[in-house]
Amino acid sequence: MVPMSDTWTISVAGRSYGPYTAAQMQAFAAEGRLAPQSLVARGEENQYRAASDDATLAALFRPAQPAPAPAQQPRQFFTADGNQDIQAFGRQEEEPSAGQRTHFVVVADMKSRSISGLEEEIFNLGPAVPIMPQAWLLACDQPINQIRQTLVQKLGKLDMLFIADATHDKAAWFNFGPEADSRIRRIWQKTPDMTALKRTG
Repeated sequence: MVPMSDTWTISVAGRSYGPYTAAQMQAFAAEGRLAPQSLVARGEENQYRAASDDATLAALFRPAQPAPAPAQQPRQFFTADGNQDIQAFGRQEEEPSAGQRTHFVVVADMKSRSISGLEEEIFNLGPAVPIMPQAWLLACDQPINQIRQTLVQKLGKLDMLFIADATHDKAAWFNFGPEADSRIRRIWQKTPDMTALKRTG
């Protein structure tokens, strides 16, 4: 930080200007009017030197250190079984039997990225057909969380994704927020069949 008590004069084409305060010198440097090769003298001195040779002013010409990137919050993924963050992928989940394809319905709401990238990724996962704008029927032998992990890479901050596993009665979604998550989960979670309980009771 430039000490506020210091002053400088600036020599331009043989003429002296100033004195200028530290705040003024900082402003001149920010505006590009004070360069490292500008001739300056401190206080009452008569000897001019390059601004970059002045121990105090040299700091004005150093590249600004980039601010540390803010720590990214882990993206939340929701399922009917509970919340999972992105690090949860890779844990064991029910795998489809060898050669068995599961049927999925994939629905997206793309606001910040192109839908073509997402659609291409869906077609890479297995046979798929668009059934309406931003909705596809997909046959795939991968588990639902692995499909979601793959597709989320194609989403932006505002984009939403919902995947329903029609074969195993599972669902997974992304970027709906806690309120919508709670509502979806209430409907999706299985509730006991009270009529069956009465018959067995």
